[in-house]
Amino acid sequence: MGLEKGSEVSFELKGNEITIKKLPTALDWADLVKQYPVEDVDIDENGRYDPKKSPDFHDWMVNG
Repeated sequence: MGLEKGSEVSFELKGNEITIKKLPTALDWADLVKQYPVEDVDIDENGRYDPKKSPDFHDWMVNG
């Protein structure tokens, strides 16, 4: 499980089974977020943006 001193875990009881899971650390989350592109998006007062200036954001808005 990769537990070290200070690791946080969660316990779940279902019937006669106990599941123990290690909770992600702040570093785990930071490493995960690094994988996503960063893009500055200018949104006007009407909530519109230019898809050509923000292609990754537009793709995310259209395709999820």
